[in-house]
Amino acid sequence: MARSTVAVSTKPKPAVPTTVVTGGAGFLGSHLTERLLAEGHKVIGVDNLITGSTRNIEHLAGNDRYRFIRANVSEYIFIPGDVDYVFHFASPASPIDYLELPIPTLKVGALGTHNALGLAKDKGATFLLASTSECYGDPLVHPQKEDYWGNVNPIGPRGVYDEAKRFAEAMTMAYHRFHGMDTKIVRIFNTYGPRMRLRDGRVVPAFIGQALTNQPLTIFGDGTQTRSFCYVSDLIDGIFRLSQSDFHEPVNIGNPREMTIKQFGEEIIRITGTPSQLEFKPLPEDDPKVRQPDITRARTLLGWEPKVDFDEGIRKTIEYFRGQI
Repeated sequence: MARSTVAVSTKPKPAVPTTVVTGGAGFLGSHLTERLLAEGHKVIGVDNLITGSTRNIEHLAGNDRYRFIRANVSEYIFIPGDVDYVFHFASPASPIDYLELPIPTLKVGALGTHNALGLAKDKGATFLLASTSECYGDPLVHPQKEDYWGNVNPIGPRGVYDEAKRFAEAMTMAYHRFHGMDTKIVRIFNTYGPRMRLRDGRVVPAFIGQALTNQPLTIFGDGTQTRSFCYVSDLIDGIFRLSQSDFHEPVNIGNPREMTIKQFGEEIIRITGTPSQLEFKPLPEDDPKVRQPDITRARTLLGWEPKVDFDEGIRKTIEYFRGQI
């Protein structure tokens, strides 16, 4: 686990840091914003709302330490005054989004990351990139450790997201090495919780939405492919801890508890009490067969591991979706 030997330029953080969150009206960006406000930060959220929603942040209206700017970070980012942290979370992040928005996905991974890094460099701010377990592609190593380079199809339909994030990681490390910037990279594994969009194409809202409306739960393939589900508050805690660390290489944040998609569907049926059945359909191209984080690095460096068990987290998520249907 090699630490960077680059001389990192950091400035003292004030008692009330000013933090920019791109993608601040999204699922993760809004939860991150709440955590930062709870930690005493002033937060400036930036989002163009192509997948984010002001509903996720409307409860922050009137908070004098929060400001929202509607803007496309792939075009330009202008923030007056001091900035101490930049968290770059802007990107379509679900299959239905990046398959419908392939060019904006590539742009925000490349141009958006470039602009966000430029902002952090100009302000002397700490930069944290929200990367993804999709950097590992359809992995040939299990569980996935940060030193695994991945098995990604760059020209497949999922390549627009996978390669956008891989490029964003490369650019972040280039700014760290060349400019001596204080940068962090989090590789986010499957995360769930309130504020997910009901029809965003991911398995958690898809199964819950189908179960609550007594529809069949759609399983692609035979259901033996695995995922590891992390509750959103655990994920955000890991990300915040990483932002306060002095580590610059990627860190997996996710829950190593692995289950098959079929098992997950059966759990949703059990907890919701729905009469729904499982319905099997062909597996999409390049769909990962396994996904499980090795979180040794997060445990060792950050003292972090997930605390919310699956049953507790999924019940909270189901209750949220009951109010959305």
